Amino acid sequence: MKDLQKGSDSYTVKYLLGEENIDIPLSHRRWNNYIEIKGARENNLKGIDVKFPLNVMTVVTGVSGSGKSTLVRDIFYKALKREYSDVSDRPGEFIALEGNVKMIKDIEFVDQNPIGKSSRSNPVTYVKAYDEIRKLFAEQPLAKQMGYTAGYFSFNTEGGRCEECKGEGTVTVEMQFMADLVLECESCHGKRFNSDTLEIKYKDKNIYDILEMTVNQAVEFFTEHNQRKIIKKLLPLQQVGLGYIKLGQPSSTLSGGENQRVKLAYFLSLEKSESTIFVFDEPTTGLHFHDIKKLMNALDALIERGHTIIIIEHNMDIIKCADYIIDLGAEGGKDGGNIVCTGTPEEIAECKESYTGRFLTDKLK
Repeated sequence: MKDLQKGSDSYTVKYLLGEENIDIPLSHRRWNNYIEIKGARENNLKGIDVKFPLNVMTVVTGVSGSGKSTLVRDIFYKALKREYSDVSDRPGEFIALEGNVKMIKDIEFVDQNPIGKSSRSNPVTYVKAYDEIRKLFAEQPLAKQMGYTAGYFSFNTEGGRCEECKGEGTVTVEMQFMADLVLECESCHGKRFNSDTLEIKYKDKNIYDILEMTVNQAVEFFTEHNQRKIIKKLLPLQQVGLGYIKLGQPSSTLSGGENQRVKLAYFLSLEKSESTIFVFDEPTTGLHFHDIKKLMNALDALIERGHTIIIIEHNMDIIKCADYIIDLGAEGGKDGGNIVCTGTPEEIAECKESYTGRFLTDKLK
């Protein structure tokens, strides 16, 4: 630390030296409405009654094994998913679901699993920006002359894609006693489309060139050419701190945190969405300080649109920004499963029985 110099271009150094910070909110959002789980007693939960406020950010804290995931994912999420969609795994043991259940229309668990099972899935298709890009290419004079529709610019269907690699850009060679070899497709040279498709250009860029752009480059390019529909779909990716990823980057190459933020960007891109509860399980895993700051801004944007955020988290920079905290414990395993305390970060910091409170004290100074 003593060798670090102020004025560095490194965000890591800026946060370590206090030049950049994740600020404590000036005030906490107030709430009146809530959904309550009565008698939660799955695994080590001790028959607890827990209120989850609506239209604010709630963080569920506690040591490992205190019952956080059991309460939030196994009971609260699954019970409400069954309430709203009829299709859900059986929730953990609890007595009743009470409160303002009808005020919410859906609940989403935003995890770090890949955004798609196919190697052809990528960020630009997930946030629905690729639909608009394909339409744009289909409108070009040469595309119309050749009779190419928007579907022709998809690597998921036959037509414009390279049929040698089926739009993958790579060919997998199976090796009997060794790991399979993944080689660049000799037909399209990794460009995923056939030569006729690549002849179609928009402002001197073919569809492969567009997919090779980063989100930041694409936003700049389409802004320059006034393509508002495309920009509107891409901006949420920038908003959640993913401006550096390529539009056509395979989802298999994204980290868990990146996959989670692509999903978050999709929800931010929805114009008219009904009031939804978004559940996150340790979204800061693998994230830099600066990424966490952008994540907080994105979560605030969801709340401003009338949604509710519930987070299972150990990271103090997230916990200190909560409107409401549910602290479980006090210990893990058989000594966990109780509510230690609930309230604002300042109220939790005053609770002597809470381990979370002890660490929060320094963060709130």
